[in-house]
Amino acid sequence: MISQLKLLAIGLAAVSPFLSLAQDEEMSEAQKRFMQIEWQSEGEGKLRRIAKVDIPEGYIFTERKGTEIYLELTGNLVGESEMGIIAPEEMEWWALFEFDEIGYVKDDDEIEPDKLLKQMMDRDKAANEYRESQGLSPLWVDGWEREPFYNTETNNLEWALRLRDGEGNYIVNYQTKILGRKGVTEAILICSPDQLDDVLPDYKEMLDGFGYTTGNKYSEFKDGDKVAKYGLAALVVGGGAAVAAKTGLLAGLFKVLAKGGKAVIIGVIAVFAGIWTGVKRIFGRH
Repeated sequence: MISQLKLLAIGLAAVSPFLSLAQDEEMSEAQKRFMQIEWQSEGEGKLRRIAKVDIPEGYIFTERKGTEIYLELTGNLVGESEMGIIAPEEMEWWALFEFDEIGYVKDDDEIEPDKLLKQMMDRDKAANEYRESQGLSPLWVDGWEREPFYNTETNNLEWALRLRDGEGNYIVNYQTKILGRKGVTEAILICSPDQLDDVLPDYKEMLDGFGYTTGNKYSEFKDGDKVAKYGLAALVVGGGAAVAAKTGLLAGLFKVLAKGGKAVIIGVIAVFAGIWTGVKRIFGRH
């Protein structure tokens, strides 16, 4: 079952909530919570009224409500900006869509990767204090996996940040800021560093199906529209990398299981066996 689910190293260790559920004999609660997510497997995924994304064959999508549940189950902060999640049916990686209604961002800003990285590292301490206050483990900026790059044709600002936790586990957040008329959509790819090269082509192909709705496109800017108070460089730095970063589902799973003993192994497998049985039932896949 583990090999079928492809649960190897798809983020930082967020397995602890499921381990505790297994040990407390409350596994069904995690399963029930996951099964409340409404997944869509075809057509267009609605990202509120701001944008849409085509759902390729073999992918699943959930809107805002399902996104909140998924983020909670994977040990992530939930805010007001999340719009949806899209992932391959095996969920070996996933991408989160968020929207920040900051206004029209002028794209004439200079990007200095070294300077931006230092700013992000300097803010880790404060960001992690907030994460810990929310009951989440700390994350530290380790460096660029891909330096920031702005595409003037697509109005996409892209970069990949490598992060680590206190135990030395690594995760990559590949972030794409898609400029719009009224703000910025952020698409965040969550995967492990060793997955990035293989996953990135599929992620970018999926993003080709993203589009703003009429009236929200960057090219539809008009005089009098709200203009953001900052530019591209500030979009990279954000509100604190450790706060903004997203963790995956089961990083370091086998290391955790090796320490946990037979009872924990059986419990965790039971949790995800039940979850995946439900997913296969929904989509009729084997």
